[in-house]
Amino acid sequence: MDANILFGFTIPFLGTLLGAAAVFLFRRNISDITQKAMLGFASGVMVAASFWSLLLPAINLSVKNSEFMEILPILIGFLSGMGFLFMLDTFIPHQHIDSTQSEGPGSSLSRSTKLMLAVTLHNIPEGMAVGVVFAGMHSGETTLTLAAAFALAIGMAVQNVPEGAIISMPLRAEGVGRGKTFLYGTLSGIVEPIAATVTLLFLEYTVPAMPFLLAFSAGAMLYVVVEELIPASQQGKHSNIGTIGFALGFALMMVLDVILG
Repeated sequence: MDANILFGFTIPFLGTLLGAAAVFLFRRNISDITQKAMLGFASGVMVAASFWSLLLPAINLSVKNSEFMEILPILIGFLSGMGFLFMLDTFIPHQHIDSTQSEGPGSSLSRSTKLMLAVTLHNIPEGMAVGVVFAGMHSGETTLTLAAAFALAIGMAVQNVPEGAIISMPLRAEGVGRGKTFLYGTLSGIVEPIAATVTLLFLEYTVPAMPFLLAFSAGAMLYVVVEELIPASQQGKHSNIGTIGFALGFALMMVLDVILG
């Protein structure tokens, strides 16, 4: 595997690692305002990345004559990504962020395990997104550049920092040891480079599927945002803090994509 691609796959995981390390730096709990700001920020990054780094390249690659048949793979891919995450969300036991209610089967699992599964579930589409963008750049069949691929990887890393902290800090507040909470946060991020690698290997043999998988990754990421991150950032008081965080995250990812893309 190319060294640039290998490094690009590692960047998002480093963000999760940094966020999980917050247990060694801060108190046992994260304030409600801080958590809402972080969730909103992560939402903004993911929404911007879904459009500029995934859907727009898919449209540029596939649509040339404004015909329905050209947009069809993108439409199917987007809805399939949404459906895929819906299936995982339904059948994999996990706990929503900032919620005491668990979802899915497996109620015997501990809260910490369900929380780790929740963040791991969210990281799958992020890893796929990074993988498909680097695959598009590597294939030479798209307008995606190495800088654009790194812009997405950096954006995912930035939004993974609050996600890593959100999984580790609440567990620390419950009395779980620092080492164990850091391990939970770290393990939740390992799925990203794995998903990215699998996506890259698949696309090396099926370049024509690029528009579909770009849209699929976008749909999967937006499912996470709409189902999980935005609702959690808007619960209770100080919902405007989540909105401000969203605006900042969106703006940052937009700037990264324009400057690096």
